[in-house]
Amino acid sequence: QVQLVESGGGSVQTGGSLRLSCVASGVTFSAYAMGWFRQAPGLEREFVAAISLKGSSTYYADSVKGRFTISRDNAKNTLYLQMNSPKPEDTAIYYCAAKRLIVVRTPEYDYWGQGTQVTVSS
Repeated sequence: QVQLVESGGGSVQTGGSLRLSCVASGVTFSAYAMGWFRQAPGLEREFVAAISLKGSSTYYADSVKGRFTISRDNAKNTLYLQMNSPKPEDTAIYYCAAKRLIVVRTPEYDYWGQGTQVTVSS
């Protein structure tokens, strides 16, 4: 059974930082590209960042480029999202997702976590 479990969400002020983690089980983690998506109330789920199988390539939404960093540790089956200088508009539920072999920016991923809430206040 495949499971993706996010953690690290919470409340943070602008100028602060937060690190999200996503632990995968039931999959060969290194065979999956990984992504972070987010969804704010009343809005569609949107792409945040993605990373290739070995972590050599990363991709970001323009809105977070230069502030967020995606990384992975294949030995620990864990995906990370370092959020620096968050803004109130970053407030959303953040989801990690896994897609076999190929990195994409659209939500066509094979597996999803349950999400973790991030709230940014000014």
